[in-house]
Formats: sequence, structure tokens, C-alpha cells
Amino acid sequence: MDRFVQAWVDGWVVSRGAAPPVAEPWGWTVDVGTGTRHVTRHVLGATNEAVTEPTVRKVAGAVTGAGVWLKVFADPAVVGPWLGPHWRIDPEPGFLMTAPLADVPPGAAPDGYRTRTWARGGVTRTMIAAPDGSLAARGQIAPTGATAVVDQIETSPGHRRRGLGALVMRTLHRAAVAQGARTGVLGATPQGRALYESLGWRVESSLTSAEFTGDTRG
Repeated sequence: MDRFVQAWVDGWVVSRGAAPPVAEPWGWTVDVGTGTRHVTRHVLGATNEAVTEPTVRKVAGAVTGAGVWLKVFADPAVVGPWLGPHWRIDPEPGFLMTAPLADVPPGAAPDGYRTRTWARGGVTRTMIAAPDGSLAARGQIAPTGATAVVDQIETSPGHRRRGLGALVMRTLHRAAVAQGARTGVLGATPQGRALYESLGWRVESSLTSAEFTGDTRG
């Protein structure tokens, strides 16, 4: 199993309050239970060229209920043909990224903005409120030993290009270092990738997210 994938799974379940991951020969099964669209996810433990067609077909072929997601750390163009007609691939590709975490002062928010950071249940959250009190940016991080998973980074459309995303990330980095983490792991969107790379993160692999949408028994 790829160590960064395992770190991502371990931190993600803490961040989202999901059930502890169940080890499988090919990776992990995580019960999420956040509605009918996201009941369970199967995460393959291999990345890039180590991802094999027989394994993807085996895991995907065993799924019969809607609301199950498959996470494969390889390019969607490669993984897509291995899935059956009842799978929908997220059109937005993802990326598994990592970075060394540094204890660097995050800096101050722009004039009029207010930053608040707190920890609960093993998760540290940061939010930046706009001058009118609305949400400008937010994010959270879940340390699990030497690694920490950054999750749900968001900057509201009207407050972008003001350095708020970078401020959130640096704040979370420092909080995780204070708890003993030395390496950060995250799953990025194409939009988020540029921000993360500007902060020293690098891509380890592509990430394919696929949702099972039908029942093959019908």
C-alpha cells in the first residue's frame, strides 16, 4: 500500500467523522453515511503504474448498491475504461498531493477580516470572516501522528485573490506541526492545485473518483 494513500485515508476519516477504515487486500473500505449519495467509499491503496486493471475491475464489479464511491489514484482516462456502465466518473479530476509542513507564522488577515482557529475532536479548523461577517475562507486539518490531512479548503468567490487561501493553509500547517505532524497530505481539485503548489506542495498521483449509480441486479 502507498504510504501517502494510507495517510490520506487515516486523516480523512478523522476530518469527516467517518467510520474507521476497514483494511482490504486492495486498500480500504470506509463507511461514510452522509446521505444516499455517499454511503461508502472503496479506496485502492496503489498509485500510478501500480494500479492494475484486474484489481479495479474486481473491486468495481463487486459493487451493487447506489451511493458507493471508488477512489483510484490513477488518471481517469486510464481508469474509466475499466469501469462498467453503472459508474459515473467525476468530471473534475483530482490529485493526491504532499508537502513538508513548516512552523512558519501565517501572517495577518487583510484589514477588516477576522481569523478564528479552534480544535475539536482531533480536527483543527480555521475560518476567516469578511468585514460584513460573512464567510470569506475556511479549511481544516486532521493530524494522525507524523502526517496530517488538509481538507475542505474553500474561499468564497467574492474574496478570492486576496491571499486568504494561503493564510488558511499556513495557519493549518502551523497547527499540525504543533501537534507533531511533519508531512501534509491532501486531495486537490484542479483549482486548488495551483494554490497548493505555490505553497510547496507537489503532486504524487492523479485521483479518479467514480460513483456507482445503478443496481446491476435489476
